[in-house]
Amino acid sequence: MTSPLKLSQILLASLLALGSLSAVAADKITVQMKWVPQAQFAGYYVAQAKGYYKEAGLDVTIKPGGPDVSPVQVIAGKSADAIVNWMPDALAAREAGVPLVNIAQVFDRSGLMLTCKKSSGVSSPKDLKGKTLGVWYGGNEYPFLNWMAKLGYKTDSDVKVLKQGFNVDPLLQNQAACISTMIYNEYWQVIDAGVKESELVTFYYQDQGVASLEDGLYVLESSLKDKAFVAKMAKFLKATFKGWNEAVKNPEEAAKIMVAADSSGSATVAVQKRQMENVAKLITNANTAKIGYLDPAAYERTVKVLLGGGSAPVIKKDPGKAAYSHVVWDAAAALK
Repeated sequence: MTSPLKLSQILLASLLALGSLSAVAADKITVQMKWVPQAQFAGYYVAQAKGYYKEAGLDVTIKPGGPDVSPVQVIAGKSADAIVNWMPDALAAREAGVPLVNIAQVFDRSGLMLTCKKSSGVSSPKDLKGKTLGVWYGGNEYPFLNWMAKLGYKTDSDVKVLKQGFNVDPLLQNQAACISTMIYNEYWQVIDAGVKESELVTFYYQDQGVASLEDGLYVLESSLKDKAFVAKMAKFLKATFKGWNEAVKNPEEAAKIMVAADSSGSATVAVQKRQMENVAKLITNANTAKIGYLDPAAYERTVKVLLGGGSAPVIKKDPGKAAYSHVVWDAAAALK
């Protein structure tokens, strides 16, 4: 007969073992962001903060990005399971030998635009000729180059391209007539610097027909051959979409979560809330069954934009359907 003391020890050991097994059972996922913590990525941080990943049996590590971080290099080096990246950069990387595949597209509209001072003489696209235009590079220049090709402007003669840093100084200091901005970020930095909205004119690439898909979720093609990987990423997508839906419905709560995630201490709730409200405009499928679904037609439009870059196209050939997959999204949709 087992003594009461011995029995209690056995039960305690069993509970500890079960707890240990539970901890081991959590699927580990590392996801690399494109930029520093801000409302642009709120869905991931909200899902983490509110325990949605944990509830799904996931142990998720969110790696912040920054000016010196290349998500493509991170995943190519097997330091992340998935990355958040813009489609132009992802498709260019694929053509260069890093076989990225889009598994979800939360942002279905582009937030990229050219913001100009009216005082520079710009009121329509025809006024851009002869002007200095600030352009982000590192994968962000492709919609601009395509637009210039569409307008018939040569970027080495008809317009002067200023390789812009990730700030708005060229516009504020009148070094450029127009600069690259995002609807949820740099545009508001211009306003916060004292420039009135009535003094600005903006050209949304979405409206100009040259927009490319931005923040999507990418994995390596080889990973999708692993059924266990697909299963855990399906749980990740479902929890992430729940995070995004919450962020869109409650931008102030999302803002507070982002401020807490920003180790630099520079973020404020007011700024992050405004950013989240503008990010929400780019997620037209939020709080619907279609959130995160990559529309094949939108993908094809992006490919067309990237192939149409004049003498310097982003990609030289159409990657076809191999560059995206709905297998993980479908699996996520089937989860209860």
